[in-house]
Amino acid sequence: MHPTTIAVDLAKNVFELAVADDHWHLAASHRFTRRQFERFLASQPPGHVVMEACGTAHHWGRVAQGHGHQVTLLPAQFVRPYARGNKTDRTDAEALLEAVRSGRIVPVAVKTVAQQELLALHRLRDQWMATRTARINALRGFLREQGILLPRGAQAAVAAIPALVEDADTPLPGRLREAFALLYEEVRGVEDRIARIERRLRTFAATDAVAQRLLTIPGVGLLTATALVGTVGHIHGFRRGRHFASWLGLTPRERSSGSRRSLGRITKRGDVYLRCLLTHGARAVLLAAHRLAAAGRALSRLQQWAVAVANRRGHNKATIALANKLARIVWAVWRYDVTFVAAPPFAA
Repeated sequence: MHPTTIAVDLAKNVFELAVADDHWHLAASHRFTRRQFERFLASQPPGHVVMEACGTAHHWGRVAQGHGHQVTLLPAQFVRPYARGNKTDRTDAEALLEAVRSGRIVPVAVKTVAQQELLALHRLRDQWMATRTARINALRGFLREQGILLPRGAQAAVAAIPALVEDADTPLPGRLREAFALLYEEVRGVEDRIARIERRLRTFAATDAVAQRLLTIPGVGLLTATALVGTVGHIHGFRRGRHFASWLGLTPRERSSGSRRSLGRITKRGDVYLRCLLTHGARAVLLAAHRLAAAGRALSRLQQWAVAVANRRGHNKATIALANKLARIVWAVWRYDVTFVAAPPFAA
């Protein structure tokens, strides 16, 4: 009888394996180095490889798939309750067998190299944006101590710095002028790197059919569309739009028992970055709808709904409700390969 399921507890250099037969009986345990593990995958007949969806899991998942194995990646937080006894690599590998045998845990799709490339670009841009914000805030604080206030807005503040540094009448000590000039050069360098990342993302979006369809949705821009393609990849894994919104953490947290049903705040599970992008997009859609309504112009059906929710429940709750709806629209546009067409407004 050949082993059919191989549970792998991943690490940097040491890999613990628990091998089970087709009756889920533990057949063997192994402890391999990286090279030994790769040779083991190549020498085994096609089977079922189970790993936690953690660092390097997608790489090893692609390696296993290349050798003909079926790969299942399980979220680590759902595997932990199956561990018995003390925390060791062996008990972690055996917990993976128990978790996959239950059949109740939704697996994570193995990401392609292109998807991970997209996500790496997003992570780099996000880190550089944080660096840019920190440097501008530092400049604001230093100048405020000298009695100088920078204008509001990051772009306006950065544009005002050269004149302050070069103006001899500005009450700045000489050593601070040099330091502020260095800070300004750093901010400009970071902005140049951010612009290069965005050009790469724009080039990808121009050639990707899914990203082009997602860009037709209100509140979904370049960053949101490319981040969705890089993170989700296979939208058909979600049976309906509500499941996708729930995966993003945009559905209410439930605490119910018996006949009593209690719904609270959103769960905030899933990918924080995607949820943040959709929330910012929903806020932009809602603000644009308020401006159109104030100007007496016609609103689309989505904008009418958003304004009605804001009037009834408040701006912040309406923003999250609209983000939930945008997630469902994303699922429908992606799932059925269509472009978004704004429905005409309801008659007054």
